[in-house]
Amino acid sequence: PPPFCFQLQLQLDLLKVDMHSSDVAHAFHLSESEGLQRLGAHLLAVLKEQKSLTQRLMAPLARTDLPVPAHLHRSVVESFRMMMDFMERLEEKLRSVRNQEDCSNNLDASTAQLLALAAETDVLSNRMLQWRTAGSCEEPPSPQSAD
Repeated sequence: PPPFCFQLQLQLDLLKVDMHSSDVAHAFHLSESEGLQRLGAHLLAVLKEQKSLTQRLMAPLARTDLPVPAHLHRSVVESFRMMMDFMERLEEKLRSVRNQEDCSNNLDASTAQLLALAAETDVLSNRMLQWRTAGSCEEPPSPQSAD
């Protein structure tokens, strides 16, 4: 085979390698990862400067209590009851609104069916009137032949 074929094959292999590695080596992705590294370094520097923030972030979320004075315990319990009652009522109202939307959709479909039936009834009554006014004793024409 001529050396030109080897050169084309080599270029093709290089293009395939470039295609497979282009996602990782693309300048956009490299600049994006560098930006994320700079942001991470900045956040670490902020955390080092703010020891209290670091301690708050490291503290577990569980077992954290809000100190409530003893004379307010009853009010706190009552406010929790009120919040729970409010949430239950809100859920009920949301369910009823969803049901109303479903009923509205059903009502629209029923109205469309009713209008279609009314139009069909009107057409049939007109045919009956035409049949009566014609005064013939023949059978009325079938609805399929009139359409």
